Amino acid sequence: MLDAAGQDRDPARHRPPDRGGIVRIIVVGGGIIGLATAARLARRGDDVTVLEKEPELALHQTGRNSGVIHSGLYYAPGSLKARLGTAGAASMTQFATEHGIAVATTGKLVVATSADERDRLRTLAERGATNGVPVRELDPVEAREYEPDITCVGALRVETTGVVDYRGVCAVLARQVRAAGGTVLLGRALRTACVIGTQVHAEVDVVDTRERHELVADAIVVCGGLHADRLALACGVDPGARIVPFRGEYFDLAPRAADRVRGLVYPVPDPRFPFLGVHLTRGVHGGVHAGPNAVLALAREGYRRRDVAWRDVVDAASWPGLWRLAGRNLAPGAAEVVRSVSRTLFAASVARLLPGTTADDLHPAPAGVRAQALHRDGSLVDDFLLRTAPRQVHVINAPSPAATASLEIARHVEAELDRTMAAA
Repeated sequence: MLDAAGQDRDPARHRPPDRGGIVRIIVVGGGIIGLATAARLARRGDDVTVLEKEPELALHQTGRNSGVIHSGLYYAPGSLKARLGTAGAASMTQFATEHGIAVATTGKLVVATSADERDRLRTLAERGATNGVPVRELDPVEAREYEPDITCVGALRVETTGVVDYRGVCAVLARQVRAAGGTVLLGRALRTACVIGTQVHAEVDVVDTRERHELVADAIVVCGGLHADRLALACGVDPGARIVPFRGEYFDLAPRAADRVRGLVYPVPDPRFPFLGVHLTRGVHGGVHAGPNAVLALAREGYRRRDVAWRDVVDAASWPGLWRLAGRNLAPGAAEVVRSVSRTLFAASVARLLPGTTADDLHPAPAGVRAQALHRDGSLVDDFLLRTAPRQVHVINAPSPAATASLEIARHVEAELDRTMAAA
């Protein structure tokens, strides 16, 4: 049986045979991972309740990223990022197209501006080929056929990269949850949860009134984003890592600079630093933004430099992994901090990709905060990370390309949920 959106709504097709009856599931988190998971479970017939602590959906990482549909180029072969990211580029584009969400497959250039970067470019091309990403190596003349105003010594062309309105995706997913009989509750924050017998008992705070209610379900899926580790602990689950927030700052290009950018232009990633670096993105609604950089945030929801949450500061500072990471990345980390406070230096980074860009071409745009899981030894959790317990699935680490891969991550979460339910 298909619904109006063309989705298979026959629960018997999807629910494992040992899960009789309607399964009540709490999904925590109204970002794209939580909503994609909730919609998938609701469509197969589960009774789903989504809890989102904010008054709107997708207010944090989902609504504050660059809107890029990543191709799967950068990720370690065989990793979840590589597998789900590459599949997600196709499924997200298809989903947006089918539901009338703004989307464009623009392709992108990854440009090398020095000889050592050109060598790293070849390594990146090999990784892309291993991951099944269509990649072409270009010389400078060929690269300028795509982006006439860039300067480079070589480039990669990746056709499957695009841009999409991720908030629009979330709106459709929420409608799918409701259309399938599920519930989306805003202003509801999970406080704790525990398993008693065959049920999950969750304490939920109503944010506006500070009332507290109990919800009882058969299972819980927590997609906590910036607070994923704390929510796991509140449910009695060891997250295995600590979330450390990194603020990414963006600028919109003034029209005279934006008119010189056709699509997406990325630098070759610096192997000393775990982030991609400042890049240029022509958005799905027009305009071009530059960024992000990556600086340690003093609050998990710290979108401005002056935002400080002392609990978050203490949590980060008390985690040995942060100090070990900082010790290994002193030079690039310091450069990010300096660039954060100097528009001139930020413009210089952009000018490496788009010569002639000046500080006057940069107009401040909303920042985002990346929830990065960090091991105690200082190594980044470099893949999507889930933790399971009886009747529980927790998405602990879901950095980029999580939005791209969200429909595929939801499929993966569904399989993990079924597994833990069968074992409960």
